[in-house]
Amino acid sequence: MMTGVMTEASIPEQTDQRLVIEELRKTYGTGAAAKVVLDGLNFDVRSGEFVCIVGPSGAGKTTLLKCLAGLLPPTSGASYLDGIQIDGPPEKLALVFQEYTRSLMPWLTVEKNVTLPLSNKGISKRERRTRAQEALEAVGLADVPSKYPWQLSGGMQQRVAIARALAYQPEVLMMDEPFASVDAQTRFELEDLTLRVREQFGITIVLVTHDIDEAVYLADRVVVLGSAPAQVREIIDVDVTSPRDQVKTKADPRFTELRSRVFELIRAR
Repeated sequence: MMTGVMTEASIPEQTDQRLVIEELRKTYGTGAAAKVVLDGLNFDVRSGEFVCIVGPSGAGKTTLLKCLAGLLPPTSGASYLDGIQIDGPPEKLALVFQEYTRSLMPWLTVEKNVTLPLSNKGISKRERRTRAQEALEAVGLADVPSKYPWQLSGGMQQRVAIARALAYQPEVLMMDEPFASVDAQTRFELEDLTLRVREQFGITIVLVTHDIDEAVYLADRVVVLGSAPAQVREIIDVDVTSPRDQVKTKADPRFTELRSRVFELIRAR
């Protein structure tokens, strides 16, 4: 977990908009060897909303998420959190990575992994422990605080990573293909867990995924990117019934229509 600096920026006040992305462009290299990855992206994320970002492999989805999280500077354009330009990882934001095996410290207990980002925030040891207990309970791991990550299954380790983000008490949670490394059944369980966490804590969530079913199942809106250099092809409102259910929702004809539309956009050249 990193914290950083945000600088004041003049943009139109939008009380419903938590994140605003304006003409975001990211290029690697210079001159003739320059490679444009993101080419002038524009979209927003509303307060309390669940937005999924999908696109072809290599489209720059992870690069986009890192720019939004303040881990990579854009080449031009900007992103804003609550009207303030992002220039480094904001304190209001937490990020869950795909590779939970790399983000968890194997020599620390589950509880200490969860409280690790809190150690430099001036929070008392008692408060850190309370936050860890509450976060682990929220992800269904209240009985494993003294275990080590290597003693847990992959799905449980990813729950620990989510609990760590919750203990940080972010207002915005970003997730980079967080369920790609687990089996199908565990993936479904973690998807439903994420929806419950969003409902319980009222967090704004931005999730990058290559799985179309997952995007349509989780999201209020899906941002579809084209092939690199990526541009926003379409933003799709997911108007299927809530609460979502792995069987009933995916059997809904509207779910099938939306899934097909996203698939068509990703395949389009």
